[in-house]
Amino acid sequence: MRHRKSGRKLGRNSSHRSAMFRNMATSLIEEERIQTTAAKAKELRPIIEKLITLGKRNAPSVVAQAQGDQEKARRSAARVAAVRQAGKLVRNRFALQKLFGDLAERFVGRDGGYTRVLRVGRRYGDNAELAIIELLPEGYEKVSKPKADAPAAEDPVVEAAAEEPAAEVAADEPAAEAAAEVAADEPAAEAAAE
Repeated sequence: MRHRKSGRKLGRNSSHRSAMFRNMATSLIEEERIQTTAAKAKELRPIIEKLITLGKRNAPSVVAQAQGDQEKARRSAARVAAVRQAGKLVRNRFALQKLFGDLAERFVGRDGGYTRVLRVGRRYGDNAELAIIELLPEGYEKVSKPKADAPAAEDPVVEAAAEEPAAEVAADEPAAEAAAEVAADEPAAEAAAE
């Protein structure tokens, strides 16, 4: 039984899976947007979120506030340890610098939710569901639709009851107009017949 086992195997053994996620994480940090299958994107998301949180906690501006000196903050023991820890997953120096520099500063005011997964359709060859996973742009704020106030339960019943007589009156008006037209046409028809 597979109870309480998190994560997908994705048809790979553990070393292949970890190598694939290392490569995907590095590519996402460098390019900020990659296209892959939806299952891989869903599995990559928590890995990237944890890396960005690690970078954000050790961003130069955050550490400098605590210590006061920007250069000291860059070389602090906690920051070096965090860079080495992230280096286990991201083995590209440029990507590490970007993670602990630009990306950390971009998301310093945001608590999680640094990525989004957009579904783009299915692949022609094997019908796999494709998705684009991307880092959110700077200053991105989720725009939510304003919630409409739910009417009370009694209001629809009252409106429906009020609409019924109006509908009957409206239904009677065309009949009355048609009767008036027929009545107006009868004297003209009688006069024409004589």
